[in-house]
Amino acid sequence: MNKIDMLIEDGTVFDGTGSEPYEADIGISSDKIAFVNKKSGVRSRKSKVTADRIIDARNLAVAPGFIDTHSHSEFTLLADPCAEGKVCQGITTEINGNCGLSAAPLYGEASLQREDDLKALGIRERWSTFNQYFHILKKRGIAINFATLAGHGNIRASAIGYENKIPDEIALRKMKTFLKKAISEGALGLSTGLIYPPGIYSKTEELIELCKVLSESCNPYLYTSVLPRPLFNSHFSKGARLPSVEQGHRGVGGFGIYTTHMRSEGDRLLESIEETIRIGMEAGIKIHISHIKTSGRENWNKIGRALSLIEEAGKQGVSLTCDAYPYTSSSTDLDTVLPSWVYSGGREGELERLKNTSLREKIKKQILAIHPAKDYWKKISISSVSSEKNRWMEGRSLYDIASFQGKEPVDILCDILIEERLMVSAIFASMHERNLKKFLSLPCCMIGTDSAARSFSGPTYKGKPHPRGFGSFPRFLGKYVRGEGLIGMSEGIHKITVLPARRFGIHKRGIIKRGAYADIVIFDYTKIIDKPTYKEPFTKSEGIYYVFVNGVPALRDGQLTDSKSGRILRHGR
Repeated sequence: MNKIDMLIEDGTVFDGTGSEPYEADIGISSDKIAFVNKKSGVRSRKSKVTADRIIDARNLAVAPGFIDTHSHSEFTLLADPCAEGKVCQGITTEINGNCGLSAAPLYGEASLQREDDLKALGIRERWSTFNQYFHILKKRGIAINFATLAGHGNIRASAIGYENKIPDEIALRKMKTFLKKAISEGALGLSTGLIYPPGIYSKTEELIELCKVLSESCNPYLYTSVLPRPLFNSHFSKGARLPSVEQGHRGVGGFGIYTTHMRSEGDRLLESIEETIRIGMEAGIKIHISHIKTSGRENWNKIGRALSLIEEAGKQGVSLTCDAYPYTSSSTDLDTVLPSWVYSGGREGELERLKNTSLREKIKKQILAIHPAKDYWKKISISSVSSEKNRWMEGRSLYDIASFQGKEPVDILCDILIEERLMVSAIFASMHERNLKKFLSLPCCMIGTDSAARSFSGPTYKGKPHPRGFGSFPRFLGKYVRGEGLIGMSEGIHKITVLPARRFGIHKRGIIKRGAYADIVIFDYTKIIDKPTYKEPFTKSEGIYYVFVNGVPALRDGQLTDSKSGRILRHGR
């Protein structure tokens, strides 16, 4: 009689491929799935095995562990490796290094820029390369699997700092060397944050040249579409079977991907999508738009043209995907409201300009010219500060804070940034529900939290962060898939398992199949739903009972286990 570590009995298996669910027993041995025994009229193979533990999964869904395609946990996992907010929503793998910010490379000004962040989390270790960072992370132990992109911001700042200038031939060669080293050490691709310094200073041609490094060194495919079907659900029957992972569509797998927080998600949204497509075409690289949205009421009507651009790119053979989080408010650094010229010179240069009386007046004038309405300030809420003095501001809008202090909101903006040394996060109410649903329903759209891993206590239990860091995946499955029927459950699970695994080249994960790694989620598909809110983000979602990471339970009977069975997932390994 065969012996296994774990037997999951009688579950309704959504294997990640998009096929219809089926009842099966799943055996786990060590870190792998030993067998998947589909139920039939004959005697099940489960009677021929013994297991150290048996889980009764009757009337429960058994799915691959969810993959967070857009995470920012580089530093928080060093401060607290438990990642409780991610585990409790079924996430077993994160893709980090997004928006141009990654754990490495960190040289020169890039390293100095991160000092305040590291100190705020109590992180004592320092490093320069991915190999050094991975060594520290592995020694610490992590609850979930960690994959990463190489941040363009790190690469540019390490080469030429935070100045607004075009890299010369020598500097560009240095940037390419940093990128090649990052890929050789395990990075999955290149990310940009084109609203943040120093990425905001880069020209399209610079990004194309860097992306060519990826296409030359690690991407076996050039111009291929991501899925052999239309991008819009209206173009195919609702119950249509999705492509299975075994079909091996060109352009879905392979290494080397360019992901981007585009230059604009609002006023210049369409031009930004066009730039992204151009980079993909000229560099011969897969492209991925991060947290796609139409930001700002005046831009909501651009949804049709944005979708048309994406669809046309696919027809032209551009391999394009995207991700989104299932909320209509975004969150990022508060200083993104400032004019771009203020950022030059890094953190200290930015602070000097804010403190300069004449420059501050210039800053305020430019902001008010773009955002003259007072309602604008009602839609920006402080989510976290670094000082105890201003802790009371968390959860309040800039408009309310200004009213309380008898000042103008734009002055409050500048004051807070100075007092907190720019370490202020904010939540921006800027999106439309209808447009969000259109993006979520795209077959090429995945789900990302756009959040760092945090826990319900300890050093990452701070502020009032966006609830997406605790509820994105239960909200997607519970509200939009089950509740509103936006897409079917099989397709919904495909979008958060097989699709991202293949897109980012993560092997043997994101699928329920013999020989795959035992990253598994067991949940009640009739009850799964998010519970975190903007006022109370540190809240567990409902309906998820078990989460296995490499065969080890990180969540058992709905309770966290504090296991550290996560692994570092590197390109080509």
